[in-house]
Amino acid sequence: MSSLTDLKTSFQKTEKASLKPLMDIVVQDLEDTNQIILDRMHSDVELIPTLARHLIAAGGKRLRPVLTLGAAKLCGYEGDRAKKLAACVEFIHTATLLHDDVVDESDLRRGNETANALWGNQASVLVGDFLFSRSFQLMVEDGSLEVLRILSNASAVIAEGEVLQLMNVGDISLTEDKYYEVIGAKTAALFTAACEVGAVVAERPEAEVKALADYGTNLGIAFQLIDDALDYSAEQASLGKTIGDDFREGKVTLPVLLANRKGTPDEQNFWKRVIEQSQTKSDLDTALALIEKYGTIADTFAAARKYGTAAKEALGIFEDSPVKSALLSAVDFAIDRAY
Repeated sequence: MSSLTDLKTSFQKTEKASLKPLMDIVVQDLEDTNQIILDRMHSDVELIPTLARHLIAAGGKRLRPVLTLGAAKLCGYEGDRAKKLAACVEFIHTATLLHDDVVDESDLRRGNETANALWGNQASVLVGDFLFSRSFQLMVEDGSLEVLRILSNASAVIAEGEVLQLMNVGDISLTEDKYYEVIGAKTAALFTAACEVGAVVAERPEAEVKALADYGTNLGIAFQLIDDALDYSAEQASLGKTIGDDFREGKVTLPVLLANRKGTPDEQNFWKRVIEQSQTKSDLDTALALIEKYGTIADTFAAARKYGTAAKEALGIFEDSPVKSALLSAVDFAIDRAY
């Protein structure tokens, strides 16, 4: 059994993965994308740009739009379409964050107060709707039915994933297959689309489009697995989050799912009570102890690495280049941010 501390120590012996190589390659395009985002946030209704700017300025690596720009460059595309589509991807992502924070009743995101904590749930939902609308305007302006199909389908799948997750809250009988279905929809779908449209605007062969879609899917699943593991680790503080948010919300993520499966009958009864019925102040400590006992954070990291390997393998059809190397490093970054 490996604890988070053991894993952290072992990873410190190697060079820490970084998103910097990819950011350096797309830096100018990303600046243009950020300007598009700022321009398209404008509205005569003052609360809309104020609230949207609060969330967009709160931080984050812009990973999804960066992937769109990186995928386009990998395919040899140097035009402006990728920049607008990267902005579209960021609007979809930001809209889902606004809605998620309302659903989850979150007060903090990346260490800052959430929009719903500052302006209320109604404003957050409505501004989220505004950003979704802006994203569809950008899709239409691009003029490609294929791009519209990919991004609009992703938006629908993300919404389905969030509803499916909501339906599964408080259900300790959640299966591993259903868990992966949820994270594949609510998180990986946008990673998939972000990478896929980069190849589409470059008018690359179907094999390359599929390769980048597969890269995005596997990267997105790995990314969410790490998020779910971090919710039960002390590393959460560095990400501006509190430990155990998923636990308190009754969400069954992989660390809990595996701990329940491996547990004794008494431990399984504990999980059933805290997930499906009620919790006391000491229950989170007990949950953390059981997760540590069965090494399920390490198991979750191992699953993330498996999907990370699949993401890297998907790029095998592309010739070696600085862009390809940077996209491979982005996979390591998504996983190693746990350390």
